[in-house]
Amino acid sequence: MKDERNPLLADSPYPYGAPQFDRIDNSHYLPAFEAALAEARGEIDAIAGNPDEPTFENTIEALEYSGRTLDRVSEIFFNILEADTDDEKQEIAEKVSPMLSAFSMYVSMNDRLFSRVRSVYERRDSLSLEPDSRKLLEDTWKSFVRSGAALEGEARTRFAEYTERLSLLSIQFSKNVLAATNAYCLHITDESGLEGLPDYVRDMGKASAEERGQEGWAYTLEYPSFNAFMKFSRRRDLRRQMYMARASRALDGDGGNAGIIGEIASLRLEMARLLGYRTYADYALEERMAKTPQAVDGFLAGLLARTLPFARREVSQVQKYAVEHGFEEDRLEPWDFTFWSERCREERYSYNEEQLKPYFRLEDCISAVFGLAGRLYGLKFIERDDIPVYHKDVKVYDVKDGDGRHLALFYADFFPRPSKRDGAWMTEFRGQSIRDGVEERPLISIVTNFTKPSATSPSLLTHSEFSTFLHEFGHALHGILAEGRYPSQTGTNVERDFVELPSQIMENWACEPEYLASFARDYRTGEVIPDSLVDKIVESRNYLAGYQQVRQLQFGILDMAWHTMEDASACRAASGDLCGFEGKSLEGSAVLPYVPGTAISPSFGHIFSGGYAAGYYSYKWAEVLEADAFSLFRKNGIFDRATADSFRRNILSRGGSEDAAVLYRNFMGRDPQPEALMEKLGLTDATFRADVRSDM
Repeated sequence: MKDERNPLLADSPYPYGAPQFDRIDNSHYLPAFEAALAEARGEIDAIAGNPDEPTFENTIEALEYSGRTLDRVSEIFFNILEADTDDEKQEIAEKVSPMLSAFSMYVSMNDRLFSRVRSVYERRDSLSLEPDSRKLLEDTWKSFVRSGAALEGEARTRFAEYTERLSLLSIQFSKNVLAATNAYCLHITDESGLEGLPDYVRDMGKASAEERGQEGWAYTLEYPSFNAFMKFSRRRDLRRQMYMARASRALDGDGGNAGIIGEIASLRLEMARLLGYRTYADYALEERMAKTPQAVDGFLAGLLARTLPFARREVSQVQKYAVEHGFEEDRLEPWDFTFWSERCREERYSYNEEQLKPYFRLEDCISAVFGLAGRLYGLKFIERDDIPVYHKDVKVYDVKDGDGRHLALFYADFFPRPSKRDGAWMTEFRGQSIRDGVEERPLISIVTNFTKPSATSPSLLTHSEFSTFLHEFGHALHGILAEGRYPSQTGTNVERDFVELPSQIMENWACEPEYLASFARDYRTGEVIPDSLVDKIVESRNYLAGYQQVRQLQFGILDMAWHTMEDASACRAASGDLCGFEGKSLEGSAVLPYVPGTAISPSFGHIFSGGYAAGYYSYKWAEVLEADAFSLFRKNGIFDRATADSFRRNILSRGGSEDAAVLYRNFMGRDPQPEALMEKLGLTDATFRADVRSDM
């Protein structure tokens, strides 16, 4: 479909069909959706009404390539909605979501179309399909069945209604979290409120206040601001205020998410039950590596049992340190732990975050991350100033392979702003695919919330932020290096508990001395980061590893608690007593005191507005995979091209064209070894005994 008046529907004049962000405004979105939906519906009607006998080509492949205009419009709009939203875009999303849900139901509940898919599927063994085509056929069949195509009568009607309602609830959930995040600001006008804050954190607060038209210093619930304040502020009263504000986001009041959570959980359960599953988790996990809730529960429980002794010991050590250094309260509260654990880390390893930040100037980190992709995969990133972006902070790069072949456009959006949601993520404006011999290369994006430059300092990353950069860049590589025919099988379109392998494996390089020494220089003097400081980064890598792992496991446990309930009334009751439900769900895993009036769920976007429902465990699942896989790099050399080529060939380029377990075995030559994660984190019996002896 072409419409030169609408830049979302017109052919782009820019290289590689880059979106016309310089022309797109809010008035274009709704007409583009309406036109694209009409076109997509026409394509579905043509496939369903085809008088010829159903074949793989005229039904399964035709369906796979249908709706490309709608995909393009959706990918642009919903990505901008997350990264640079406004009230009008949110209103458009609320209008468009029911339209998209209705179209989805039009496809999945289309009897004529489903009949054709069924006809091809039942003849699958006689079609001599290539492996990726065979998998596409099987995936298409399962997608229809799992979307309610086999339902009849009232069950079908209810399934469609639930689907539409869920899309709206997800948008409202995100909207409420963003509003709650933006609603709070700790405004400091007296320098006594800055006690303990290093210069860069003061500069951050000053810049934030100036942006708001305020005098003094402003600290917000956006993660860079919040985390820095909690780490360094000596004002316990202010730390408590900040903690309570962030830990109670969207909990109560008109913008609260409690009721939304209950409805989301109950609707998901009802949909799963309509399809014959006991719980939503049973439904969701069928298409993941773990396969069953029992496997996930066993995985989480096993890691928790092994990790809790380490976590509790770590908290005890921080408590002891705090008391020895003037802490006079009976126990460490959550707003104390970040502050005192940072002080303890600084003393134990004789360095602090402020010492490190000058070595991690954002521009140098960008060069280093691109350089790592060059050493491993031969890639080159060339900044382009002739391709428009959706915000002035965004940079765009042309990614070339070693032979000069164009692979992707890469968009990077690094800095926080009120119009951007919290966190960091990778996404795409267009995936990779091949149709009729013509390849379309991807348009990949990463979005983060790194500290902005100030009047006195460039953007300087913490070491943790640099690890986050590598993580999201790993996802980006999964998209950039995609090679395949079918858009639903390329890039990050893989099992949810496999998708974090390419991202998490990249974090390992953040603690490799040879790599750090290749780029980390003091931006003020040009001095290479001293070996002694690199040694301390490596030595402190596993500081609080037990505590951090328990925290991640708690998120996974809570996710499963929401999605393994078997009664919709229980979902609603849990949302009516969020604090009680969370307390019961996490009973036995707590390592810090519970604070009344706080809850995780109301701002738990991963599971209530993202794609991780019954899937948050996948971060730890994939961490097992990456710890095991990186052992091959460690054995052969962290820059070994042969190992990297194998990882690219067997993992990064293959997308979801084959079962994830098979892809992993193709790379490693065996199944993963779970012990690799505990060894990587230093959470072994030997290290525990050594810690006990050191404290005696």
